[in-house]
Amino acid sequence: MIKPKILLIEDEEDIAALIKLQAEISGYRLTIEDNGINGFRAIEREKPDLIILDIMLPGQSGLDVCRKVKTNPELKTIPIIILSAKSEELDVVLGLELGADDYVCKPFSPKVLFSRVRAVMRRGKEPEKEVKILTFGPFTLETDKYQLRKRDKQITLTLSEFGILQRLATSRGKVLTRNQLLDDIQNSDAFVVDRNIDVHIASLRKKLGPSFHWIETVRGVGYRFKQDDE
Repeated sequence: MIKPKILLIEDEEDIAALIKLQAEISGYRLTIEDNGINGFRAIEREKPDLIILDIMLPGQSGLDVCRKVKTNPELKTIPIIILSAKSEELDVVLGLELGADDYVCKPFSPKVLFSRVRAVMRRGKEPEKEVKILTFGPFTLETDKYQLRKRDKQITLTLSEFGILQRLATSRGKVLTRNQLLDDIQNSDAFVVDRNIDVHIASLRKKLGPSFHWIETVRGVGYRFKQDDE
């Protein structure tokens, strides 16, 4: 069985060594580049199954590498996980809006990083199809009927609230920025009265009750819908 290939672009040797060790333990092949210019060349050359990308890199920033990957028709489907320091939250938001699939803050647990790697690669293998019924716990979301039920009780949502919940639930495990969510509901049939996504999320949580715990706030970035196993 061929092991999935990961390209790590990271200039801190200690961090790179730690990630390489965990990759071997987790059953992945991993190659390392220590600057953005050589990193992008390696992406073009190797076309890895996944990229782990530091933001602060010599030569060319991780954001520039991410932008070049996601605007290249031959490379744009390669998933990217961003590594960032906590002080780089605005850069993380930009990276996600450029098309990165997830991010992990330094310092981090290598085991946590590779749980994210598995989740992102699993999402990439799922066939793209329109999902009409989504379930999470006692809740059922019927996207074609614009209905949400908790067991047999129907919960009334606004079109904006429904659009946000549907977008999050169909992107389980993926961090979505506030701007991404706003763009999605503006491009749907929803009429957006309040452009503050946080207000819509707060209203959703109130309507869904204390037993609803799937929407996770990612401080300074946005929101993600938890994986079933979290």
